Amino acid sequence: MNKLLVSLLLSVGITGAANAAGPVVIVGDAAAGQAKTAVCGACHNPDGNSLAPNFPKLAGQGEKYLTKQLHDIQSGKRTVLEMTGMLAAFSEQDLADIAAYFASQKGSVGAANPELVARGEALFRGGDLSKGLPACTGCHSPNGAGNAAAGFPHLGGQHADYTKKQLTAFREGERTNDGDATTMRTIASKLSNKDIEALSSYIQGLH
Repeated sequence: MNKLLVSLLLSVGITGAANAAGPVVIVGDAAAGQAKTAVCGACHNPDGNSLAPNFPKLAGQGEKYLTKQLHDIQSGKRTVLEMTGMLAAFSEQDLADIAAYFASQKGSVGAANPELVARGEALFRGGDLSKGLPACTGCHSPNGAGNAAAGFPHLGGQHADYTKKQLTAFREGERTNDGDATTMRTIASKLSNKDIEALSSYIQGLH
């Protein structure tokens, strides 16, 4: 067997082994991530518990969900005007580290408007059969903790203003990074302004 054939066979074997190994999984490092979040602190607070109601709380959010959102914002799949260009210089490892850091922080909880609790709780826990609305608990859990492994976000304690903005954006088709299943766009399309107001308020006080 000549040297060229041996070389080709070895090359094919190495390539096949690499393909069999699958894609490289990047693991976030929370400690490293803390040092990379300086740019985030102005809006989201150093520990991820934003004080401004229009900026989301990131503390305690699922790592998988955070990583996806950071990637989507960086690539332009999700438009967030305030973050335009801010993630351009970050590597995949940087984004994973930042997500790991904020996921490791303890989230704070707000309070719901007592006048909106009944409707908000009814929608969150039971949906609305007359509108074809499923309960939010199926993906986001009864206490709003979400499903970190599946990438479904933690909602409990999130600012009502921010949640309202996102539900409205899904409803109007302004936010489209909910995947090919368009789950959130489909659900939000059935929500009235009053429904969104009640849900957002209820979620703010949920824990």
